[in-house]
Amino acid sequence: MRSRAAVVYEYGSPWSVEEFELDPPRAGEVLVRLAAAGLCHSDEHIRQGRLAPRPDVVRELGLPAMSPTIGGHEGSGVVVEVGDGVTRFAPGDHVVTSFVAVCGRCRWCSSGMEYLCDTGSGTLAPGMPTDGTFRHHSVDGRNLGHISKIGAFAEHTVVSADSLVLIDRSFPLVPAALLACAVPTGYGSAAHRAGVRGGDTVVVIGAGGIGTAAIQGARISGAARIVVVDPVAFKRDSAPGFGATHTAATGAEAIELVRELTRGVMADAVVVSPAMIGAADVGVALQLTRKGGTCVLTGLPAPALGSIDVALQDFILMNKSLRGTVFGSCNPHSDIALLAGMYESGQLLLDEMITKRYALDEINEAYADLSAGQLVRGVIDFGIG
Repeated sequence: MRSRAAVVYEYGSPWSVEEFELDPPRAGEVLVRLAAAGLCHSDEHIRQGRLAPRPDVVRELGLPAMSPTIGGHEGSGVVVEVGDGVTRFAPGDHVVTSFVAVCGRCRWCSSGMEYLCDTGSGTLAPGMPTDGTFRHHSVDGRNLGHISKIGAFAEHTVVSADSLVLIDRSFPLVPAALLACAVPTGYGSAAHRAGVRGGDTVVVIGAGGIGTAAIQGARISGAARIVVVDPVAFKRDSAPGFGATHTAATGAEAIELVRELTRGVMADAVVVSPAMIGAADVGVALQLTRKGGTCVLTGLPAPALGSIDVALQDFILMNKSLRGTVFGSCNPHSDIALLAGMYESGQLLLDEMITKRYALDEINEAYADLSAGQLVRGVIDFGIG
């Protein structure tokens, strides 16, 4: 069949919205009609060559080339067709994508750590995770990758059944897209990986989609003070609506503010979620972290970043914890349902996170708005629900 998608052919060039050829799903695969796709910085970094590096960096670091490729990994939609052996989904089901595929059988899935699934760790490899071949092709016959094995910037996509999570058909599909990446990643960074508890002081650095979800994770977990750090005034102004109690424009400003609020103790937990982590960001975050406190790195650095600026004596002698996280250390099959329930109860704000909806043809305009700091979360709305 033919469908339409936003494709990047050369790093640094704009998204090209065009028709493409899509093969039927094979064994273990599902054809999905997309309802919505969230605009994550990661896809834009890939387009720019900052996460999917230039060929010289690919060779140096041993990473797979990722272009040409269909963008998008944060999506929701409706099942159209299932391949052989797929029993968990049927046509008409509503689903959320998961950029962390979950096999349910490996050591990590069996230990309750689906976010570390061995299948999910192969998300950068070319081709379908089921057999390594391609379902997406340009009209001139070239194979197309699909970011995170999802390709949500498309009207239709074929994905592994392991990359989908079933949701109730009554759940609104557009806000559901945020449950595919931004919300579990941010919420889990605070609630799971940082272990925020009632009365804690929490700092969230970066108040985009993931940071805003981290604010909500801290609020829902009972944090008494939530300090948001972002250089963009629009994001600082929006943060209190999601639970922030204080804001700061810079790390230096936040250090003085948190020192005053805590009488010198500093924050129990710090979540670092800027568009891209730089070499100096970790050092500032650890300065904001109290003795015995936890600093969680949720944003991604450029692949070539080889070192960070950390005061090691303070880090070691003050018994601080520095933690990475993927998907907010959430388990897609259980935590997406949990978050959906929080939305339905009014605890978790999803609609309010969506600053603006765009048509697929407006994707370059949408990413320009994101780069200009005008969005908490933008969404491609395909108009089906």
